[in-house]
Amino acid sequence: MKQLPWMSLGALALAVAGVTPAIAQQKSVAVTAIVEHPALDSVRDGVQAALKEAGFEAGKNLKWQYQSAQGNTGTAAQIARKFVGDKPDAIVAIATPSAQAVIASTKTVPVVFSAVTDPVAAKLVKNWEPSHNNVTGVSDLLALDKQMDLVKQVVPGAKRVGVVYNPGEANSVVVVKQLQALLPKLGMTLVEAAAPRSVDVSSAARSLIGKVDVIYTSTDNNVVSAYEALVKVGQEAKIPLVASDTDSVKRGAIAAFGINYRDLGEQTGRMVARILKGEKPGDIKPEVSTKMELFVNPGAAEKQGVKLSDALIKSAAQVVQ
Repeated sequence: MKQLPWMSLGALALAVAGVTPAIAQQKSVAVTAIVEHPALDSVRDGVQAALKEAGFEAGKNLKWQYQSAQGNTGTAAQIARKFVGDKPDAIVAIATPSAQAVIASTKTVPVVFSAVTDPVAAKLVKNWEPSHNNVTGVSDLLALDKQMDLVKQVVPGAKRVGVVYNPGEANSVVVVKQLQALLPKLGMTLVEAAAPRSVDVSSAARSLIGKVDVIYTSTDNNVVSAYEALVKVGQEAKIPLVASDTDSVKRGAIAAFGINYRDLGEQTGRMVARILKGEKPGDIKPEVSTKMELFVNPGAAEKQGVKLSDALIKSAAQVVQ
């Protein structure tokens, strides 16, 4: 009987030995986005799916938290400070404003940005090489010449391209500057309309009526958040809308040759998993999503006054009905 306490301690030691590895494996990831809209939500869901695939599952061996800044840069800064204070194993910052807020808040917690058009112009990293600090990530940079090829296929005679954008969003400013340089070479002109807030998107779009042949939408977060307002103007004024993200085609754009944001999220998640397994973010080169898909919406085309060619429809990865 005297052996029982010793046996109990042994059993306890075995129990602790069994528990300790599980505790050691517990990881934490904090995710934030500047706003909630289908493209950015797809990134978030893709990150979580890729982490699960890599063996990190929320509620089991992964503490997962998510917060949206609801389009407010002040809120984005507050979320960034909170997350940094929580000291997670990695912070995933979705879209440029959230990434800028998080990176301004920490030089030590690993940060993985996603859905950022130009991380160099946004001053998230110095160049496209490994940063040798706490930052890496995945960009949704698009080749704008291919975007304008699609515009010409949707509206063959288009000369005046309208763009609605937030002048305060770094990624949108980059796209506008690139279009200013590119369009004259294609015999086209750019007509800009500013929408500093989501509520400004409708009036900005209306200001383009009579001035443009087509409206091209980048991944500007104000615009994508209020895309239905843009679609309403496009239908009423018969101005075709061509998007850069495929999710917007489901919401009323005519076409998009763009990134699948779920895939972008999974690519980001695989990068986060590498960090959770011990790699340093500063040793991981920033990546660009390369998987492009063409989505078309013939019904939206009809409502906006154009007819898509059979060849364009047949070449699409998805035809939205």
